[in-house]
Amino acid sequence: MTSTIYVLNGPNLNLLGKRQPEIYGRETLADVEIACLSQAESYGLQVRFLQSNAEHQLIDWIHEARDEAAAIIINPGAFTHTSIAILDALNAFEGQVIEVHISNVHKREEFRRHSYVSLRADGVIAGCGTQGYLLAIDRVAKLVTAAN
Repeated sequence: MTSTIYVLNGPNLNLLGKRQPEIYGRETLADVEIACLSQAESYGLQVRFLQSNAEHQLIDWIHEARDEAAAIIINPGAFTHTSIAILDALNAFEGQVIEVHISNVHKREEFRRHSYVSLRADGVIAGCGTQGYLLAIDRVAKLVTAAN
């Protein structure tokens, strides 16, 4: 099995650290990427860290991951609540899927409490800030190790 993890980030996450820092914190997406690469390396895993504001691009990366990755860690942003297409793509992926949200979506607006992605996710991490990505890598490392 491959030792690659795709870390996919949806719309507006390119503004992390600038957009609503009272909710999402001051770390940038580049900071998160550096932390994820380091964490994964400590487990002997590789990370492909990607962000797009376009739904079709996220779907294309999920399709690509079918042949390239043991797991997908995904923060789908607002597509969490709207995208059946992303759910369908994730349903075609055979590896582990961990859904990550920086904020606690359950303490926010009602519409944020529904996730299509959760219908496929093997785990969901919400409300742990950007540390949620590292927790997801820890979980994936344990699952990938157990599978080998």
